[in-house]
Formats: sequence, C-alpha cells, structure tokens
Amino acid sequence: MEIKGKEIVTIGGGSGQFILLSGLRDLKNIQTTAIVSMVDSGGSTGRLRDELGILPPGDILKCILALSPYQDACRSILLKRFKKDRNLAGHSAGNMLLTMLSRYTGNFPAGVSALAEILEVDGTILPVTIDRATLVAELTDGKRIYGEEAIDLPRGTQREQIRDVFLVPHHHATISVFPPVLDAIAKADFVFIGPGDLFTSIIPNLIVPGVKEALQNTSAKIYFTINIMTKFGETHNFSGKDFVVKLEDCLGRKIDGLIGNDTKPMQKILDVYSKQKSDFVKIDMADSFWDHRNLHQVDILDAKAKIARHDPEKLARVIMEIISV
Repeated sequence: MEIKGKEIVTIGGGSGQFILLSGLRDLKNIQTTAIVSMVDSGGSTGRLRDELGILPPGDILKCILALSPYQDACRSILLKRFKKDRNLAGHSAGNMLLTMLSRYTGNFPAGVSALAEILEVDGTILPVTIDRATLVAELTDGKRIYGEEAIDLPRGTQREQIRDVFLVPHHHATISVFPPVLDAIAKADFVFIGPGDLFTSIIPNLIVPGVKEALQNTSAKIYFTINIMTKFGETHNFSGKDFVVKLEDCLGRKIDGLIGNDTKPMQKILDVYSKQKSDFVKIDMADSFWDHRNLHQVDILDAKAKIARHDPEKLARVIMEIISV
C-alpha cells in the first residue's frame, strides 16, 4: 500500500525506536525523520562520551541501522564488540566508526549524515540536542539519581517511583535544541512517540527546551505507542493509563491518538519478566479515561521473539492505517 506525501517524525531512543523505524523503513512514499535522545550513558556509548567528550552514538547508530536497506548485514558487523584489545574491549565497531566520522567531518550531526549516506538510509536522523548533558531523576522520596544508566538499571530490590527527570548541561548554562528538530516537527503530518523506556528514552527528548513547545504548536497529529511491559525502577506498576497521563503531563497537551497492544506474551516470557519485577501493561477499557480516546488496541506483539517487544511489521501496519485516513 502506498502512502503519498506524508512527513512522519518519530521521537524516542533505544530499542523501541529501532523497532518502530524498522517497520517504517518499508513503507513507500513517506519521509521519515527520527529525533533521538542524547542521554545514553551506558556501555560503549558511555565510555566514548566520557573518554572522548563526544555525544553518545549508540541510539543514533540503532536508528541508522533500522532505516538502512542493509540492516541485517550491517548489524552483525557494526554491533559486534571488540574483545581482546584492552583499549577497544567492549566498544562496538559501529560506535567507533560513527565517532571517527564525527571527528573527520568536524561535528556529530555531519558524522551521522555521513554514515547514513554510506548505508543508504532512506530518512533523516537528528540528535535532539548537540549539547552534552546528564539525565537526572528525582524520586518521590526526594533522592536524586544521576545518569541514564543508573536510572535504567536500579540497584537492589526496592526503589521509590520517579517523580520527575531533568537535564544538567555539561558545558553551558542551558541546553539548546538542535534547530532541524524544530523544523521537522513543524513540517510533520504525524508524530509518533515511543515505544521505549518512558523516563530514559522518551521524556529526555521532550524536556530539551523548545521541543515541548514545538509539539504544542504543531499541526501534526501526535500518537503514542504504549509499552508492552512495565520496567522496575521506572514504570513499576504502571497501567496503560499511567503511561498516557505522565506523557501528556510532560507535553502539556492531549495526545491525538494511541497505539496499544492487546496480546499477552507467553507465560514463560512473563515469568522471566516477573523475576525482574516487570509486568504486562494492562489497558482497562472499563475505565472512563478511555472514552472518546482514539485508541488503536490490536495485536502488535512479536510472537517469534524470546522477549516481550513490538513486532515491526504489525506496528507498521497500524501506522499505515492511521496515516492513510
């Protein structure tokens, strides 16, 4: 099915945005722009950020691979990690390549564009900001946790809920949005937020000054894909309603439409998540909250995966129905 003349913007980071973009890649006659969070601080990405003073490349790399026609071949090469060399151990080839291209071209966005051109990416990938910053979470007991990795991977078996997250700039008094981000949102026909970790992949984009205001003023229809599972330390005990309420509170506006999953993963998968204090996200249609909500609740579960995640093709079919109306 062909969709003509649609400008689509996605907002997120991590594996969730990779899945969404992998599905969108095969839709014809659309222009996709991915806006990507820049607070990843774990693994190879975190080391490169701290040791070389660059922006975190990991989530950007995933987006490039998702929109490349060579995704399958390139993933096996660019996501492969060095093991033996002491200085390179743990780094992925793709992160190192993107870092090199950023140095060679003179800046991070140019490096991203160069790698996207090499891999024949059909779409545009934009860091939400090119200012370095640390993500900080404030918990309901007043404690603060510094860094995306520490927020994402809580220690121990108990932690208070996250009340709010904010960004602390490294070298400037404030953080500035990357200007092409605002242009993309202004020109968009549709904006798709998520799926992804709410407090570490999605909201970090929205709290960059100017992004929330752009989303409040855009004529684009804004849709949010609700996660399949909760996450301990971030969205523990969240229902589908809780996800939507928190996102709309952050945006300062109502979302135009929602995409939700109605199919539970197999019990053996749920058992694994249960050990991690994660649960299936329930959408209680008996709650009046969902009245007059534009909710597309269908089976978008990847039945073949060994983890609970969205199916790129199923998600793309739902999006195709939405944008073709």
